[in-house]
Amino acid sequence: MNDTYCELCFRPSVSRVHDGCQQKIRQNLIDLPGLYAALADALQPTRRGDGGRASSGRTAPIPCNLEALDLRARGGIEGVLATWSADLCEREQWQLPQYGTVEGAVHGYADLLLRNLTMICDEHPAVREFASEIRQIAGQASRLVTGEKPARRIPVSCAEPDCYTVLSVTIDTPGVRCHGCGHQYGHGEALQLTPVRAAA
Repeated sequence: MNDTYCELCFRPSVSRVHDGCQQKIRQNLIDLPGLYAALADALQPTRRGDGGRASSGRTAPIPCNLEALDLRARGGIEGVLATWSADLCEREQWQLPQYGTVEGAVHGYADLLLRNLTMICDEHPAVREFASEIRQIAGQASRLVTGEKPARRIPVSCAEPDCYTVLSVTIDTPGVRCHGCGHQYGHGEALQLTPVRAAA
């Protein structure tokens, strides 16, 4: 256990995962059931560039937004929550709850993870992967519901001597680990890395 830096953002922290990072996970878990429900309204794809007129072409339009459909189907939001709930129950030797519907599973597993979030942050060896997957699925669902575009990814160069690895960061990157040399960058450090210009 690293008792000097937060496991998620690598900023100084007394606890393994400091309160700010834990609160972000908590908020994502709280939001997911509502986002799941709101995705029902995002199933109908938006029309772009047709001025509201029906297409006269032969090809029928896609009947629904497939990305929203995937998130609402078993294995989407439900799959991410179910996988981590199953992992938690296996580690603690608990019986995994079963739900008859996808919506019921989203609510039930989100609640299970919320009730045990402090323990997950304090003890789970893969807490970084857990936080990342919950953040990604919540962000994907939120963008579909609000129409917001995903944050632009910027290629940057690792600052360690003799390491020329190119990393990918966004404005809300909590931290990043170089897959070349293993150096860890916190949020502020990652945003200060030198951008890599694309070859002409």
